[in-house]
Amino acid sequence: EARRDVVGSVRMDVATGSGNGYQGKIVAELTQVGKSFGDKTIVHNFTGTILRGDKVGLIGPNGAGKTTLLKMILGELPPDTGTIRQGANLQVAYFDQMRHAVNLDATLEDFISPGSEWIEIGNQRKHVKSYLSDFLFSPARAHSPVRSLSGGERNRLLLARLFARPANVLVLDEPTNDLDIDTLDLLEELLENYEGTVFLVSHDRTFLDNVVTSTIAFEGNGLWREYEGGVQDWLLQSRRSRAAAAAAAANAKPAAAAKEAAAPAPAPAAPSKTEQTTRKKLSYKEQRELEALPERIDALEKEQAELQALLADGSLYATDGARAAQLAARSAEIDEELMAALERWTALSA
Repeated sequence: EARRDVVGSVRMDVATGSGNGYQGKIVAELTQVGKSFGDKTIVHNFTGTILRGDKVGLIGPNGAGKTTLLKMILGELPPDTGTIRQGANLQVAYFDQMRHAVNLDATLEDFISPGSEWIEIGNQRKHVKSYLSDFLFSPARAHSPVRSLSGGERNRLLLARLFARPANVLVLDEPTNDLDIDTLDLLEELLENYEGTVFLVSHDRTFLDNVVTSTIAFEGNGLWREYEGGVQDWLLQSRRSRAAAAAAAANAKPAAAAKEAAAPAPAPAAPSKTEQTTRKKLSYKEQRELEALPERIDALEKEQAELQALLADGSLYATDGARAAQLAARSAEIDEELMAALERWTALSA
C-alpha cells in the first residue's frame, strides 16, 4: 500500500538533453523510402514525419522489419530508395542496450551517477539518493550492489539510468517484459511527462494505447502506414480504409464489366519471373480464415470490454475474489489472442 502511494504521488523530472538537444520540430522526415534485403522487401514506399514530442508505437509481427524501419528513421541505416531528413543533434538512448550493460558489482548510486553524488536532470541538479527514491529505492539501499536486487528492481534501476541520460529520443523495445505493476505505472507516467520523442516497440496493446500519440503499423508486403492515436485508433481507421476500398471496388466492377463486354479481350500477359516467385494465392481454407478474422477481433474486443466493466469498480474482488481473478486472467488471455489474430490477419492480407 505504501509503495502504491509513492507511485501515485511522485512527479519526476527527466533529462531531455535540453542543453545540447535539437531545437527544431522535425525529428525525421521520410519520403517514399524503401529497403530490401536480397529478394525480401522490408519497407516499400513509406512516407511519414516524426515530430519532437511524438510518442510513436511500432506494430507488426516478429520479422516484419520494425527494427529496420526504426534504424532508418534514426539515420543508422541508409534507405535503398527515397530520402530521409533527420533533425539536428539527435541524442538517442536505447533501453534494450542497457539490459546487456549491467555491472552487477556496482552500487546503485554508482550505476546511476558514476563518481558523483549529484546528477543533472533537466535544468536542475539533484542528489542521486533523491533521484533513486523517485524510483522507489530507499536512501539506505543506495550503497547496495546491483546484484542484490530482484529482477523487477533491476529493471526499475535500468529505467532510472535511462531517464537520467541527457537524451531527446528514447527507444524502448518490449520494455514491459518482466516489469512489475509498480514499475509499469512508473514508466507510463515518465513517458507521459517526457518532453522528447519516444519510439515504442511492444505487443502490449493496453500499454501502447496509454502512451503513444501515433502508430506505425505493418500492413503486409513491406507496406507500413502511420496512423494517429494508439492501437484502437489504428484498428478503427484500418477497418474504415478496408470498407472504403471494398465499396470502391464494388462500384467499379459494373463499369469494368461493361467496358470489357464492349472491347475484345486482350491476350493475357505472361507473369514476370519476379511475379511468379512472389505471388501466392490463398487456399480456400485461408480465404475463409481471412474473412472470419475481423468478426473474431470484434468479438474478442467486446468480450474484453465486458470483463473490464465488471472489474472496473473493484467490488467483485470483495464479493467473489476467485471469480474476479478468473475474469482478470481471461482479460489477459484476450490480449494475447487479439495480437495473434491481428498478426494472422496481417500475414494473410499480404
